[in-house]
Amino acid sequence: MPWQIVRDIAQIRTYGNRKYHDPDSWRRVELDRYIDALLRHVIAFAEDPAGKDAESGIEHYKHAACNLAFIAELMKGDNHG
Repeated sequence: MPWQIVRDIAQIRTYGNRKYHDPDSWRRVELDRYIDALLRHVIAFAEDPAGKDAESGIEHYKHAACNLAFIAELMKGDNHG
């Protein structure tokens, strides 16, 4: 596995932890919201590969990677039910 994706997701998680003050808050978000966010960031990345999210100042592809990681975790087993 390329280690850079771990670093990228960690950067987004650090930002999220500072913003929400709860490292587990992502677990209480509906799957649909992560799917919407993933698509939003992928589209923004496709339009401008160097583009950054206006709020966080972090690249869209890093947000997309984190959203996909959250989706993967929520989809494991029968959690998406």
